[in-house]
Amino acid sequence: MDQQPADSPYHRTLPIGERLDASPLLEGPLTSFEDVRLLPLAPMLVPEEPRRGVEDRSACPHCTLGRHTIWADDTWHVTAGWTRMGLPYVGGLAPNEHCRLDDAPPHVLATLGPLLQRLSRAVKQVPGVARVHFSRWGDGSEHFHLWALARPAGMMQGRGAMLAFWDDVLPAMTPEMQEEHLRIVAEALAADGGAAYPARD
Repeated sequence: MDQQPADSPYHRTLPIGERLDASPLLEGPLTSFEDVRLLPLAPMLVPEEPRRGVEDRSACPHCTLGRHTIWADDTWHVTAGWTRMGLPYVGGLAPNEHCRLDDAPPHVLATLGPLLQRLSRAVKQVPGVARVHFSRWGDGSEHFHLWALARPAGMMQGRGAMLAFWDDVLPAMTPEMQEEHLRIVAEALAADGGAAYPARD
């Protein structure tokens, strides 16, 4: 793929190749850093590499139910447990139908709000969970998906966007505790419709 530097009035203001001052990340009540050093700002090249699922739908990780699907109904599915968890719960939510947020069908969008509410309530049934944060990063896969992350009760350092960083560094739960947390969420979701563990043997 022949890539060129991105060019727009905004891009022309950026100090490509320079190391930026990271002190704003150390300030304010939500910071969890004592010190941080950013990498130099890398060149921004276009066209971007295609995301998974753009050129080959069979490579889309969200299009099929699998052993990490803990709940599903006719429109949506929830996956979790594919890796270690430092937080009490980390999972993904995606429509069964391959779509982007930009072109999601009305029936998918209409059911998203109620399902977010159900998932939040389900995750809060896990002992020790205070809040459920929802995030969307769409750079890895074209298929629309959201992340749900549980903030432990009392963990004020985990407020806001910092919670995702804490999941990587907190001690991993035991496999038994992780499985119990997933079971709680799956069964709480299934109590209001859909099926817990629809693809497990």
